[in-house]
Amino acid sequence: MRLLKSTVHPDIEKLEGRIFHRKAARGIILDGENILMLYTARYHDYTLPGGGIDEGEDAIQGLIRELEEETGARNIRNISAFGMYEEYRPWYKPEHDIMHMESYCFVCTIDAELGDTQLEDYEVNNGMKPVWLNIFDAIAHNEETIANSDKKGMSIERETFLLKRIAAELLPEPQRQIA
Repeated sequence: MRLLKSTVHPDIEKLEGRIFHRKAARGIILDGENILMLYTARYHDYTLPGGGIDEGEDAIQGLIRELEEETGARNIRNISAFGMYEEYRPWYKPEHDIMHMESYCFVCTIDAELGDTQLEDYEVNNGMKPVWLNIFDAIAHNEETIANSDKKGMSIERETFLLKRIAAELLPEPQRQIA
């Protein structure tokens, strides 16, 4: 899978020490200019649905499981690789110094009607919910959050970068010029 971007958090001086490696799968589901996102009230941001790949899963299995859990997506199909976003960020647990996150992003199709979600307790407590919205509205919202919110999480830069790449590469030509 092609590398879209590799970033290192500004608080990390050297990529040394105890590194926790995490792989995640993220879904890109488009309907024209609309995209299926997760809104998280705690961070006031929009993120691509997806999450950690469990032990023994491959990226596609993890993608399908995460989409079903977080969005209620049904009949996930036509899965194709989009690209991988790699990041190094400080880790908050004492057994590691740095988290190395690899986010494998896939374009896919789902049935129009979403089923019930199976969110984890922390996701419910953070006010996470699946929403369809215009991709350019999602980009503008996240840029506003980056510029003005003290609630923003560390993943918003990744998500906004990915949204811009998705708009530039996957939307029909007349719509790309807006991005």
